[in-house]
Amino acid sequence: MRVGAGEKLRTTSLPGLTLNVRTRPPAVSGLPPAVFLHGLGGCSQNWSALMEQLAERLDIEAPDLPGFGDSPPPDDGDYSITGHARAVIRHLDASGRGPVHLAGNSMGGTIAIRVAAVRPDLVRSLTLVSPALPERRPQRTAVPTGLLAIPGATRLFSRATRDWDAERRTRELLALTYGDPRQVSQEDFALAVEEYERRLALPYFWDALARSARGLIDSYALGGQYSMWRQAERVLAPTLLVYGMRDQLVSFRMARRASATFRDSRLLTLLDAGHVAMMEYPGAVARSMRELLDDVDGRPVGVRDAQEAQQARDGRDSRKIRGVPVPGTDGSGAARG
Repeated sequence: MRVGAGEKLRTTSLPGLTLNVRTRPPAVSGLPPAVFLHGLGGCSQNWSALMEQLAERLDIEAPDLPGFGDSPPPDDGDYSITGHARAVIRHLDASGRGPVHLAGNSMGGTIAIRVAAVRPDLVRSLTLVSPALPERRPQRTAVPTGLLAIPGATRLFSRATRDWDAERRTRELLALTYGDPRQVSQEDFALAVEEYERRLALPYFWDALARSARGLIDSYALGGQYSMWRQAERVLAPTLLVYGMRDQLVSFRMARRASATFRDSRLLTLLDAGHVAMMEYPGAVARSMRELLDDVDGRPVGVRDAQEAQQARDGRDSRKIRGVPVPGTDGSGAARG
């Protein structure tokens, strides 16, 4: 797996569980701890761009969830949302880093909600990028992903696409998750293809994907206090919600319901973003996260100069993000609510 400049990988082992954890040494010592959780089929590398943006503000860990990235499957084979949340909780308890600023994308957002609901003592704030919450009428473009949860579906899909090389698979994935796949540079695309080839060679790749998808869909069927929307109501931590208006997997219309459900929430909408806003527009997401952190923790004296310098750099680049012109007065196409 690729390790970006300034990043480190380490392995943490607990009984029945081994996690690969991506870290970026903070700009100064004593920064608040944070944990970022990737989505279905993703890995810790999905957070690299945002980790770099927030290095002056947070001490960040991004684990590969069990069965993804460089983390092997869990010994108990539990890929349910509860199982993934239990793995995160065990990691936080063992490390003693809590309470943390917890962030999650898509399925990682669902896991983060479960963690924040059942262990509020571990969560200082919550940032959810296109969280995979139940929808009454899912988007048609999201249906094929949901079908992965059907037993045997991944085997059929694997056979149907056996002639696809890693490059085509990567292009299809980017078309589904990015608002504008042209944002991805040729270098980043080549690295993504290389990573896809590596994952396809793992003997548990399809099993981890299918069973995690099944665990996500199963969580939608839970009722009572265990339903995901009821869990969201229980979250006490201040919450930042991030939605992309070009998201093909999580409908933008869910933003209004989520804003009304979480007790203490704020909303960032990105007009041109898809499903992975932290990868597409890390500067815009980082700015909103800094505002949340300032409200929750204040601005530690030791990081003010670094933060103001970063904000100045953001301002200089406000008309262009990652080399792609973006409409809107702040360069992100962002609207806040």
